[in-house]
Amino acid sequence: MPVDQTILTPVINILDLLGVAIFALSGALLAAKERQTFVTMGFFALVTGVGGGTVRDLLIGAPVFWIVDAWVAAICLGTALLAWLTPTRWWDGKLLDYADGVGLTAYAVLGSAKAMSYGIPPIPAILMGIITGCVGGIIRDVVAGRPSIIMRPELYVTAAALSASLCVAGMWLGMANWMTWTSATLAGLILRSAAIRWNLALPSYREGKEGIEGG
Repeated sequence: MPVDQTILTPVINILDLLGVAIFALSGALLAAKERQTFVTMGFFALVTGVGGGTVRDLLIGAPVFWIVDAWVAAICLGTALLAWLTPTRWWDGKLLDYADGVGLTAYAVLGSAKAMSYGIPPIPAILMGIITGCVGGIIRDVVAGRPSIIMRPELYVTAAALSASLCVAGMWLGMANWMTWTSATLAGLILRSAAIRWNLALPSYREGKEGIEGG
């Protein structure tokens, strides 16, 4: 399937590296809080940073991005080194959650944009954005043996879905790429930030007579 090379712009590359760095940092910090070695921290940084993008590239038939770009692995190891050299208390609180929100929404936009550039139809392209944004964190949590981030009550996957959907809609309508990518990223980030700030959540499932209640 022909690839639209116009999508492979510096803006997309920046979004890619930004998402990788933020997710890699979250993986390295998790290993640091568990008092792991630097090798383990580097491993967590790598699998968290590239996990979603790897699954996306395999599904859309693209070259796996971190295999063909040596900078990606270097960024992952660099963030692991940053986590190794800094006290974990520096990263406590909501700061990392908000940073993760930036990576989540930027990566969701990147995933959808790249899928569209490979001729993937709109609905699967949205799913590629969600996968790109969420899978790295899921892998990190599964390897660490802790509840997955998608099981948190506040909105997470929904924010990625919003960014991915707006990205695909804008590109399908022929809007300027920079406007589409920027607005889609910001919309998802605003939703994710509001969810962190006010614990926003969708209604959760309740079986039987209890009905559906807010979670």
